[in-house]
Amino acid sequence: MATNSLFRPLQGPSSTPARSVKIEFDGRALQVQEGVSVAAALLSAGVSRFRTSVVSETPRAPYCMMGVCFECLVEIDGQASRQSCLVQVRDGMKIQTQRGPRALTDGTEAGNE
Repeated sequence: MATNSLFRPLQGPSSTPARSVKIEFDGRALQVQEGVSVAAALLSAGVSRFRTSVVSETPRAPYCMMGVCFECLVEIDGQASRQSCLVQVRDGMKIQTQRGPRALTDGTEAGNE
């Protein structure tokens, strides 16, 4: 069942329009507000599926928006399992839906050696 997003950015008292940045989500170019979290930016752009669950692969989306629920995990610039509600959006980010579990490694990723 398709539903409309209940997420709407608040309009501030300032008459100055918010600056925007360009990002890419699953290969789709998006223009989003600068200075907000990746989760807020994606929700305001109409994105409703951020990841799939590990067991049943059902679509998931942010719930708490404060880093507790881990429902907002996405891949940002090639790094999986990023909590999009805790990462500030910046120009040029490449974000992808996280499907299933993060790939396991043997601990020898770049920077861990």
